[in-house]
Amino acid sequence: MTGMNDRAMTETGKPLLRVLQGEAVWPPPLWLMRQAGRYLPEFRALRDKADFITRCMTPDLATEITLQPIRRYAMDGAILFSDILILPWAMGQSLDFVQGTGPVLGAIRSEADLARLDPRRVADATAPVMETLSRLRATLDGPDPIGAAQGGKVALLGFAGAPFTVACYMVEGHGSRDFEATRGMAYANPMLFDRLMDMLTRATADMLCAQIDAGAEAVMLFDSWAGLLPPAQFRRHVIAPTRAIVQEIQTRRPGIPVIGFPRLAGIMAAEYARDTGVKTMALDTGTDMAAMAGLVPDLPLQGNLDPLLLLAGGDAMAAEARSIRDAMKGRPHVFNLGHGVVPPTPPEHVGELVRIVREG
Repeated sequence: MTGMNDRAMTETGKPLLRVLQGEAVWPPPLWLMRQAGRYLPEFRALRDKADFITRCMTPDLATEITLQPIRRYAMDGAILFSDILILPWAMGQSLDFVQGTGPVLGAIRSEADLARLDPRRVADATAPVMETLSRLRATLDGPDPIGAAQGGKVALLGFAGAPFTVACYMVEGHGSRDFEATRGMAYANPMLFDRLMDMLTRATADMLCAQIDAGAEAVMLFDSWAGLLPPAQFRRHVIAPTRAIVQEIQTRRPGIPVIGFPRLAGIMAAEYARDTGVKTMALDTGTDMAAMAGLVPDLPLQGNLDPLLLLAGGDAMAAEARSIRDAMKGRPHVFNLGHGVVPPTPPEHVGELVRIVREG
């Protein structure tokens, strides 16, 4: 492991890392899912210079985009600008981001489709992503760090999509509300689906370890569609692969925290927290933060303001932000949203949220 990652395991001055290691910090550190995005005018100024994949795979652009919300708001966490579908793209699946449609992939529906994927390609294909992480870590920990208010206190986060959520897009070939083809394959052709899941589990663990080697101080697994599955399938396709990834990271890169986000998991979130080994669990908007804290008393939690409240702003946003923050006082908590910042959000609302969370 690099010297950067030795520092990641021993660093105690960064509030976000302290919480991820189980310490209660007040006021809580905060960062926001999709904090680098279309709501920022500086992001929109760069968007027209390159298509989405090019932005992700060009270190100059990806570094700049990642740092934009850090400069503007001095967030406690900087999360790599990339996408969960970079992994299947790196394995050889076709991927395009279509304006007004979202991601479009060459659907995986057969053994022949699966055979065209090659996880051995991932390391070379994602080398620019690792370069971005290396640049970000050097900048954030350098002599003139971004976000003077936090001065060298910003933690660098890597991430990946969890296997089930990535498989949803790979099998369906596009976004969906219920991913019928994916869930149908899991029931009707479980051997094929399990092979895809096994491939994704191994490749995801490898990619996250590479992100850690490049400078990530913690990593997050986004399982955005976990809540589509009934309990037995949730255990098989959400909990089990997450546990395997976490164990691999703990073995190969001990001390690096993993944040898990089983979105829409409902009551299964408590089982996920107990059985996966994640160091912190992120909660979606529909989860009662205080109730979940009672179910998993020893686990740091992250979340979970409604992004639409952030969009609305005003007194309602302020009241709910304080309620979430204050309910978690005295226990490890990372303030965040229950999902990502929506594009129409006024930047000044984000600034106000940061002020509210950090007020005495």
